[in-house]
Amino acid sequence: MSGVPTVHLVDGTYELFRAHYGAPSARTPSGQPAGATRGLLRTLLALVEPGRADGGATHVAVAFDTVIESFRNRLFDGYKTGDGIEPELRAQFELAERAARALGFVTWSMTEFEADDALATAAARLADDPSVHEVVICSPDKDLAQCVGPKVVCLDRRRQARVDAAAVHERFGVPPSSIPDWLALVGDAADGIPGVPRWGEKSASAVLGRYLHLELIPDDSVAWGVTVRGAAALAQSLTQHRDASRLYRTLATLRRDVPLEFSVGSLAWRGAVPELLVELCEEIGDGRFAERALARRP
Repeated sequence: MSGVPTVHLVDGTYELFRAHYGAPSARTPSGQPAGATRGLLRTLLALVEPGRADGGATHVAVAFDTVIESFRNRLFDGYKTGDGIEPELRAQFELAERAARALGFVTWSMTEFEADDALATAAARLADDPSVHEVVICSPDKDLAQCVGPKVVCLDRRRQARVDAAAVHERFGVPPSSIPDWLALVGDAADGIPGVPRWGEKSASAVLGRYLHLELIPDDSVAWGVTVRGAAALAQSLTQHRDASRLYRTLATLRRDVPLEFSVGSLAWRGAVPELLVELCEEIGDGRFAERALARRP
């Protein structure tokens, strides 16, 4: 497989949040918050540095939620919003995208769609490209498990845990294609998806492990053919919330039709952009990082 690229797709919003809660607080010379951006610069550069467990990437794209709201908020009033995000973190969203571009990474800024939709779209397109050996989605987000396939894996960089189809099944009891159905039943508090009353992880895994998708689950639990505690009550709840469960599945299903313009070649990392990186690092008071990053070439 020599010469055939592995493409890394990075959840930039997750990395920014991780940096905010894990990096020391810092401010720009003008007093604006910059700690998360500094941390993001370092974790993104680490991705292309050889010799590291999570380094050595050659082809990279980074997706960000420029705003937290998306088309899903029009479908369901309870869907997640930007309310509650700490002001110091929210103030760095624009800086974070500039940081990724300054480091020379293809950067997708999402408004109508979410960053996860961009990652799902790119992963699907790249998996169909015979020149691509593997697609690595850098995120621990369980939503992205639905993207896993023969050429697509997820990577939790913090834990150095790779998630393939077997790992998805071991964790959730269902294949990747059933993850939206699983989330519809169980719910996802982070995204504001309430789930179907009475259903939990064990019951969803057991029933979907047999039927795979919501519409295939019989209304009568006697016909399920699997032993689940409280099956009759679960069946009654699902019957009463069939329409809601389909909506929740739509919310949990990542879009694979985001209008992204890229080729495999365009994702090749060619080094940081000197004028952009120097300007950004001067702005956030991190000149030493600029020197280090500009010394690193592919």
